[in-house]
Amino acid sequence: MRRMGKPELAIRLLLLLAGLTVAHLGVALFLESDLGPDPFNVLVQGLYRSLPWPEWMSHGRVHLLVSLLIVLALLAVGRSYIHMGTLVCMALGGPIIDLWTVPLAPLFPDSLALPWRLLALVLGCVILAFGMTIVIQSDLGAGPNDLVAVVLSGKSGKPFGPVRVGVDLCFALAGWLMGGVAGLGTLVCAGLVGPCAQVFLPVSGRLRDLCLNKIRGDTP
Repeated sequence: MRRMGKPELAIRLLLLLAGLTVAHLGVALFLESDLGPDPFNVLVQGLYRSLPWPEWMSHGRVHLLVSLLIVLALLAVGRSYIHMGTLVCMALGGPIIDLWTVPLAPLFPDSLALPWRLLALVLGCVILAFGMTIVIQSDLGAGPNDLVAVVLSGKSGKPFGPVRVGVDLCFALAGWLMGGVAGLGTLVCAGLVGPCAQVFLPVSGRLRDLCLNKIRGDTP
C-alpha cells in the first residue's frame, strides 16, 4: 500500500469503522432472524463438529483460528491485500455484533411470524453487503472471509458479485459435508450478498472519494 498522510489515513480508518458498524448491523439482523447461519459460520461449525478439538476449544475460537489460517494463506498469494484493517475487522466484528444485539433482540421474540423473519433476513443481507463494500473501499483491508472473494476476484479479473456467491456456496457446502447445519438463511445469504455488494461497490467508492476530496480540498 502506498504511503498516505495522517488526515487521509484517519478518513480511511473512519470509513473502515463505519463500514464495520453498518455491516455488523446486517449480521445482527441476519442472526436475529434465526433462519440459519451465514455460509462462513456453516464452515466453522462443520470444522468444529468434525475434528477432535481439545475441550477448551469453542466455536468462536475455531472461527478465529480459521480466520488466521485464511490470512496466512492470503499472505502467501496476495500479500498486498492484507493490511491493518484485516486485524481491526477480526478484533471488532464480534463486539460490534454484540452491541447491535442489545437493542435488536427484544424486537425478535420466539413468536415472531416467518414473514417478518424473512424481511429481517433479506434486509440484514443487503445492509451487510453495503457495509462490507465500505470496508473494502477504505483500502485498509477487509475481514478474512471477505478477502477470499476480494483476492479471487482481483486475481481472476471476474466481477466481485459472482465470485462472492461462489465462495459462499463453497463455504456452505464444505461445512455441510462436515456436519455443519445450513438453513434458508444460509442460501439467501449466499445468493444475495454478492450481487448486492457488486451494486454497492461503486457507490462506496464514490463515497470514499468524496470524503478524501474534502480533506484534499479538491472539487468532487
